[in-house]
Amino acid sequence: MDQGLRGKRVLVTGGTKGIGLATALAFANAGARVLACHRRADKEAESLARELKTLGEGHLVVQADVTSRPDVRHLAEVVHETWGGLDVLVNNVGVDGGVPFAEIDDAEWERLLAHNVTAAYLVTQGVLGELTDGASVVNVGSSVALRGRVNGVHYTASKAAIIGFTRGLCKELGPRGIRVNTVAPGLTETEPGAGLPAHAVERIVGMTALGRICQPEDVAGAVLFLAGDTSSYISGVTLNVDGGV
Repeated sequence: MDQGLRGKRVLVTGGTKGIGLATALAFANAGARVLACHRRADKEAESLARELKTLGEGHLVVQADVTSRPDVRHLAEVVHETWGGLDVLVNNVGVDGGVPFAEIDDAEWERLLAHNVTAAYLVTQGVLGELTDGASVVNVGSSVALRGRVNGVHYTASKAAIIGFTRGLCKELGPRGIRVNTVAPGLTETEPGAGLPAHAVERIVGMTALGRICQPEDVAGAVLFLAGDTSSYISGVTLNVDGGV
């Protein structure tokens, strides 16, 4: 069934690597117009810009630090001036951290919260006026929020906050027909944290019903589902994409 994404205007934060990259390309291949933002000018951003150009016109790759309100304001201005509105927002930016709880300092705690929670708040609030009635907001969380993780209390807490953010926001934006959902991947190849020792990856895969590690494209598929027409009565959910851990 067609997801109705052709011609949609889509903003993907952290769109040049991992899940964000796979998501940006999946939307472009579905006929949507994509704005992918990234924090630093690098070869990944240049590569994505080239690839998007081969997939059609109207795509943008914009440098912006989504933990910075001025940068987010600039991002919203680009959306407004270029498209005049937004149909889909994917809050994908996030970082990991592997530190025992007793060793977490204020700077590390604030780094995780800034990227994993505050960025979603800033960007969503920043483009709120651009979101059309009936738009979709998809937040990328983590299935660890529902299980916890040793040496990752701050990471777990930040991803659990995204679930609450989703539940609260869906209530506020529901009267406009705007849906807000979260995808919660398990350990994903190429994402932060995926560079675990082989024995750790083997242990995690052994806990997974499907017997393999998650790929960015697996998550992108779930994002497109939640952004598309076939999920038009789904809002406030956390969709685990963890292969059945």
